[in-house]
Order: sequence, then C-alpha cells, then structure tokens
Amino acid sequence: MVELRVLVVEDDPVSRDQLVRILEDDGYVVLAVADDVLAAGDRQAALEAAAAFRPDLALVDGALPGNNGVAVARGLRESGDLPIIFVTAADSAEDIYAGFRMGADDYILKPFDPEELSWRVRAVLRRSGHTVAQRLECGDLVLDEGSHLASRAGVALSLTPTEFTILAVLMRNRTRVVPKGQLLAQVWGYDADHHLVEVHVSSLRRKLEALGPRMIQTIRGTGYVLSP
Repeated sequence: MVELRVLVVEDDPVSRDQLVRILEDDGYVVLAVADDVLAAGDRQAALEAAAAFRPDLALVDGALPGNNGVAVARGLRESGDLPIIFVTAADSAEDIYAGFRMGADDYILKPFDPEELSWRVRAVLRRSGHTVAQRLECGDLVLDEGSHLASRAGVALSLTPTEFTILAVLMRNRTRVVPKGQLLAQVWGYDADHHLVEVHVSSLRRKLEALGPRMIQTIRGTGYVLSP
C-alpha cells in the first residue's frame, strides 16, 4: 500500500510536535512547515513547501501569524483538490464558519484528543478516495481492524471482543498514556468502576506476555501505555 503524506502547518511547537508524533505513529509520511516560514507569515513559502511535498492531506492552524491560516488553506485548495483539516484554538462561530466557507473538510479544536484526531484524519482521507490502512503495528504486535485479527511474533492471539477493542485503543495511542477513564468511554461507552478496566487489561496482558516481554505498562494512578 502506498504511504499517505500529510502536511502540517502549525506555528505552535508543542502542538506541531504532537501532531507530527500522532501522524507518524499512524504510519503517515509527515512534513511540518518550517518555523521561519511560519514566523514570517510567508504564505507563498508554505505553498511552495506543499507543492514539493505533494501531500494527500493538510492540517492547518487557522490562527497562523498575520491571520494567514485561512489564506494558506485557500492557497492549498486552489493549487489542487487537497483535503484540509483546520486544527485550531479559534472556536468562535465566525472562525468555524470561515473555515468551512473556505472549503475545509473538518475542523478540530485544541486541545484535541489524539485518538479522535486519528479517526477524523482517517475519515477525511477515506472520503477523499484514499485507501487507509487498517493494520496497526507496534514492535512484533500486529492488529488488523479490517479482519479483526491480532498476532504477536507471528502467532495469532485469541482475544475476546473487549480485549481486541482495548488493544486497538492502546495501539492507536502507542507510546502515549491512555487514562482508564478514556478506555471506559471508548470501549464500554460509559463511566464505571476502574476495576472493570483493570480486569480486562490484566487478561490481555497475560496473553501478550505468553509470547514475549511486557508491552502494556501501568502508569500508576493514571492508566496504561503500550510500548514495543
């Protein structure tokens, strides 16, 4: 499968690094527009970087210096039918309307949930006609959401539906801590005693560790993180 390319136009270094990390974890080739271009509000340089990179999707901060977010997005759209997602703290109705009037495909507010951003990126890419991989990998662990199969070190894992969903959430957030409350919301759809999460994670962990070293680490008082 051809690797999909995502352009990030974001002037806040913390947000930019987070976006790049999430996208690269999801298997995309990522280009973040350089600091000096963004600091100067150089719309043409940003567009030239995009032209050379030939992205399949752009994530654009709507609050770039010089009010250039919408201008950059408009230039990207004019240069080709490029899907665009605004990722910004500008949450007024007028800001949101301006983004969609420009033709944005989605609008994500900061601070954002990493997994939600991943899903919305995938949704926009699919609507744009791209084939998005449903296969997640972390070390020797492989999970295929399309076929609902998981394996470690080439050996198929016998997981319950709940364990599979927990593993999918952890893999989509690999290297990031997933709070127990987030697992409850995304796996069960409601808030409940955290002991429910602990029991299922413990069972999942045993099945993974039967085939190799520990991958699901407990972050005391917070949740879990999956690491290769």
